[in-house]
Amino acid sequence: MKIRSVVKKCGVVFLLAVLFLIIPGDILSKPDSEGGNEVKQKIEPPIAKRVKKELTKFGDTRIDNYFWLREREDPEVISYLNAENKYLKDSMKHTEVLQDNLFKEIKGRIVKDDSTVPYKKNGYFYYSRYEKGKEYPIHCRKKGSLKAEEEILLDVNRMAKGHNYFNVRGLSISKDNKLLSYGVDKVSRRKYTIHFKDLVSGKILKNEIKNTTGSAIWANDNKTIFYTKKDKTLRSFKIFKHSLSSDPGKDKLVFHEKDPTFSVFAFKTKSGKFIMIGSDSTLTSEYRFVNADSPNEKFRIIHPRERGIEYSVDHFGDKFYIRTNYKAKNFRLVSAPVSKTKKENWEEIIPNRDDIFLSDFDLFKTYLVVNERKYGLNRFRIIKWADKSEYFMEFGEEAYSAYLGRNYEYDTEILRYKYSSMTTPDSEFDFNMVTKNRKLLKREKILGGFDPANYKTKRYFATARDDMKIPVSLIYRKDKFKKGKNPLYIYGYGSYGASMSASFRSYRLSLIDRGFVYAIAHVRGGQEMGRHWYEDGKLLKKKNTFNDFIDCTKFLLDEKYGDPSKVFAMGGSAGGLLMGAIINMRPDMYKGIIAHVPWVDVVTTMLDDTIPLTTSEYDEWGNPNKKEYYEYMLSYSPYDHVEKKDYSAMLVTTGLHDSQVQYWEPAKWVAKLRYNKTDNNPLYLNTNMDAGHGGASGRFRRYKETALEYAFILDLLGMDKK
Repeated sequence: MKIRSVVKKCGVVFLLAVLFLIIPGDILSKPDSEGGNEVKQKIEPPIAKRVKKELTKFGDTRIDNYFWLREREDPEVISYLNAENKYLKDSMKHTEVLQDNLFKEIKGRIVKDDSTVPYKKNGYFYYSRYEKGKEYPIHCRKKGSLKAEEEILLDVNRMAKGHNYFNVRGLSISKDNKLLSYGVDKVSRRKYTIHFKDLVSGKILKNEIKNTTGSAIWANDNKTIFYTKKDKTLRSFKIFKHSLSSDPGKDKLVFHEKDPTFSVFAFKTKSGKFIMIGSDSTLTSEYRFVNADSPNEKFRIIHPRERGIEYSVDHFGDKFYIRTNYKAKNFRLVSAPVSKTKKENWEEIIPNRDDIFLSDFDLFKTYLVVNERKYGLNRFRIIKWADKSEYFMEFGEEAYSAYLGRNYEYDTEILRYKYSSMTTPDSEFDFNMVTKNRKLLKREKILGGFDPANYKTKRYFATARDDMKIPVSLIYRKDKFKKGKNPLYIYGYGSYGASMSASFRSYRLSLIDRGFVYAIAHVRGGQEMGRHWYEDGKLLKKKNTFNDFIDCTKFLLDEKYGDPSKVFAMGGSAGGLLMGAIINMRPDMYKGIIAHVPWVDVVTTMLDDTIPLTTSEYDEWGNPNKKEYYEYMLSYSPYDHVEKKDYSAMLVTTGLHDSQVQYWEPAKWVAKLRYNKTDNNPLYLNTNMDAGHGGASGRFRRYKETALEYAFILDLLGMDKK
């Protein structure tokens, strides 16, 4: 409504009333006609200004009216984000008690003075522990025995004081056990500064190396490290060598990855004999190595990069062991002598199999352990080197997650692994590969009376529109289940070949115990069913991911696992792209959508090679500088398909310092949705002004965002008092 027309028609008194009504984010109250209870008036959302920006490619012009929100340093941008946060806070004010109760409930299930299971490495037992009332871990070790005196490596609680965000990663110990390196990020931009600590004196050394990935790899001389630098797009692109006795500004460049579609990293083989530099793109790998005893020698290449050939490497005895897709769609395991590493010398150990995906392996003195995925579920294959005899570890439940743990010791019969299911909390085991006995070392303790017998987990295969069978895992509380009546919450991801296993998360109980059926749709784009599952959900087949999710939703409703009027969907990052796509395709199917740090402005982002992750992901999404990919990406890009119509209720989150999905994508999306949508359903943008892609730091603080999400859902269902 234009103020000028209001003045002409209604006079000054009415104008003042209108001015009060259009103040964004404020609740105004006035007595009702009988002078009794207050009546709340509508809270008006902030409306972002529209500034026309033409974006032209291949003769096609797109109009982006919110391109200006990309200016992070613009006070008007910050003002808009703050206004959206205020609108959310004011609109959800009536749920603050519920949010607080949910946060206390989620936090109340977590043991406050917890610790990780110790693992042994180079004569020490390492573990991390948490103290009651503190957000961050205390990293510790004990020499030789768990009965030895504790040595605190880092108390992150002390380090984090005075910081809104604080993250430590990449702890690495020198071979003589006397020096520690670690990375610190205080902004949540994933740009870490490497620090060094003398573990004998307890002093922090003056050496600091900025703009790194946070990890340092020690040579065996206890003074030389290799580390990875990031470029302006945050791509890992250079490996440097640093000596503790030298100026970091004079560090020697060891490897420069000039191809912008590749990223680099460094690591030490399990044997400790070699330092590796890996260079990876979506479809291609290349590794080079140097003897860890001779860090000044020249690195040698395992096998030079060939487009489409992926491989990873570890070392045992006089051979490298290589997992590769060369002549093996689902990957195979080969070996090669250290002196002759090119593919012509690869000797096959485990061949490719059409129905089994080889996802990982570990090397021991007596055994080879292979982590395989069959019909979407993991299993361990244990092979004895001496006679090639083998057996499988099976796990029994319909849906579960199992993966190899920290196995740093070679000469041992014990395999450390981790296991959970949708009803079994995270568990850590030692498995004796000779006797086949397993020992439970720790199972996550869930406070608050949790009993797995109260819950039921199921696994189905939904039929997609192209007749593909899509795995779906679900859990519900037995005494709360009423066929066709329950609220249904569905999670999906479906990108980068990342498999979403059916694992346990205690915070989900806050929905499940209120009667929700919680489901995971294992859509194409992941790797649950093998390599073809990934390839059928990327590039020019990306729409399979979106169709699968919608078809899984329909299947669950047909099977009476939810009330069609109470369906919610959630996804984050590339899973946020999934949310953006399904809300354009079938807004009628979902009562609410939660999109965490969603990647939704696909075409504009992939055309901008100054943005982190763009060039390295052409093989995942396509290069829109090629017309075929431009047109296909444009056909599903959520931001480009916002139109005048009704949308579901939506909660969208982002972080101002997000290095993977820039904050402006969710912000632009919400602004465009708010301008176009024709419904009265709530639409909220929650920007964490102190965090990035992973949200808030700290052990408990992150669950405030979970509590907000759940309060948003419960409020939509009228369950905000429960």
